[in-house]
Amino acid sequence: MTDDKLNYSAPALEKGLDILELLANAGQSMGTRQIAEELGRSKNEIFRMVHVLLARGYIQRDESGEGLMLSNKLFGLGMQTARARDLVSTAAPIVERFAEEVHQAAHLVVAHRGETVIIAAASGGADMNFSLKLGYRRPLADAHSGLVLMAFQPKPVRDKMIAECLMLMREPPDPTTLAAELDAVRERGAIIHESRDIIGVTDVVCPIIAGDGRAVACVTVAAVSRRSAAPNFEAMLARLKLACAEIAHELGG
Repeated sequence: MTDDKLNYSAPALEKGLDILELLANAGQSMGTRQIAEELGRSKNEIFRMVHVLLARGYIQRDESGEGLMLSNKLFGLGMQTARARDLVSTAAPIVERFAEEVHQAAHLVVAHRGETVIIAAASGGADMNFSLKLGYRRPLADAHSGLVLMAFQPKPVRDKMIAECLMLMREPPDPTTLAAELDAVRERGAIIHESRDIIGVTDVVCPIIAGDGRAVACVTVAAVSRRSAAPNFEAMLARLKLACAEIAHELGG
């Protein structure tokens, strides 16, 4: 049988995949007319497919209600693979135990298409803490967890992650400065730094290192400082390193 006979055509499927790939690569919301122009198709051709993708939850409207963007559904499907389930099922109990020990919220974070994504979280059992919802994401270069995830990667992977995240940022950092910062993070092995957004919260971040030396994920503590008892961040990081090493060991790292 020749290769030509193996090339089946599924126009509707191809049209839907074209839309998903375009939105993934764009890094920003797009209107139906813009999508049609980019794909070289008429607006009528795109209209039905957009509504099917909206109805099935693969795309969503942006805050203005005018633009279209990818939803978290494709990422969610990816997280259902055996490898992703193993990461969450292995790490979650350890993260939960650690959070209870330090009485702070902790988050299991991975990188996906230039962004950090929270895939598991533990509250820490305190009466007050700072916790982010599952699925929360932001550009890698704009998050301490993202800096850690990029720092512990082979150079080709790191370069690809940098390029992907810079495309998502309105005011991206200078690539040379960012690369130097990542080298410094790798040398330190972790991050303790005031939150970029919230006053009174300090991020404590440690990578989960696989056997080949790359970070498969990281754990981020959003440590709330109280007037009555200021956290010991170095002691917290020491415990966090032990937790991340335990997760890596359980994963076979």
